Amino acid sequence: MLPDLDSIALFVKAAELHSLTRAAQAQSMGLAAASRRITLLEHRLKCTLFDRSHKGVALTPAGKTLLHHAKQMLIQLNQMHADLEEHGPGRRRTVRVQANTSAMAQYLPADLADFNLNYPDIAITVKERWSQQIVEALLLGEADVGIINGGGSLDGLDCQPYRSDHLAVVMRPDHPLAKHQDLYFDQVLDYPLVGLEHGASLMDLLASQAGLAQKAFKLKVQVQGFEAVCRMIEAGMGIGVLPEHAALAYRYGMNLEIRMLRNEWAKRQMLVCTARGREKSEQSVRLVQALSQVIDAGP
Repeated sequence: MLPDLDSIALFVKAAELHSLTRAAQAQSMGLAAASRRITLLEHRLKCTLFDRSHKGVALTPAGKTLLHHAKQMLIQLNQMHADLEEHGPGRRRTVRVQANTSAMAQYLPADLADFNLNYPDIAITVKERWSQQIVEALLLGEADVGIINGGGSLDGLDCQPYRSDHLAVVMRPDHPLAKHQDLYFDQVLDYPLVGLEHGASLMDLLASQAGLAQKAFKLKVQVQGFEAVCRMIEAGMGIGVLPEHAALAYRYGMNLEIRMLRNEWAKRQMLVCTARGREKSEQSVRLVQALSQVIDAGP
């Protein structure tokens, strides 16, 4: 008997989270029921999929083999559902977009509004996520178009340039660095930092650059979202590094100072991406073309 799809989805989630408990919560089921499903799956496949310990679960060699096939199966299933939805009565194609925080806080809303003026019959859903989460969603067929920052793995994706942004230092007017007009990241590392939570591509970039500078990365507090970062800076919890145009939205309301980072890596290229090898709808193709053409207009 072939394993059921719910058990396959639970297995993939447990493998990604390294925890059956968290996977059960994500799938809205009890831990006991989830454990029975995995045990039955192992029985049907006649192999052990996880090594279990008090720290969680780790894939066995057999589990790693199954994970590859299971992800491909779920990708095909999601694509099948998406394709069949188009045959429902009165349905119009919806383009599922996932975008990182930098794009959402700066350029994407206005660019999508311009696209909507030209193509009012195309419906768009937009979800804000971290860049690595967007890559995974594209590969799993959970999104049609993704907006990410370059720097991570792009395997399995077709990518076009989108907008670019420039990182800046955000601080209170009374901070010692406010007297400088030009700043470099090694100067910033001398002070406590307010940053985004783990998983943000911006934080990965800053941590790697701190390592190259051979200086400590003094994260004092981590929060979710650019506004929360600025609120913490306003309260005196430290300084932060954010995309310039995103920080400008909070500059006057919170009485903040903004100084551009002069490091070459501080200018980042955004990308508009789709999954390679998967059939793309006409609506998705139009959106990708429209977004990739705005780069000539400048940030």
